[in-house]
Amino acid sequence: MADVICYCNACGRVLESRDGILQEDALIVKKDWGYFSKKDLEVHEFVICEDCYDAMAAGFARPVSVSQKREVLGG
Repeated sequence: MADVICYCNACGRVLESRDGILQEDALIVKKDWGYFSKKDLEVHEFVICEDCYDAMAAGFARPVSVSQKREVLGG
């Protein structure tokens, strides 16, 4: 399987992947804009690496809500 090149939209860095699977975590956002926006019917997608996410979140007026998972795989 050929690697798909994935870039951080904030800094432009190529995110490491192997066999089409990201080898580092990133924030992946897909937003379908609706009727009450100025972007009605547009779909926006972007990827932010962890370092850029940390920098972005540090600039928020209100902090990000963070909680811890108790299990990774639930049954």
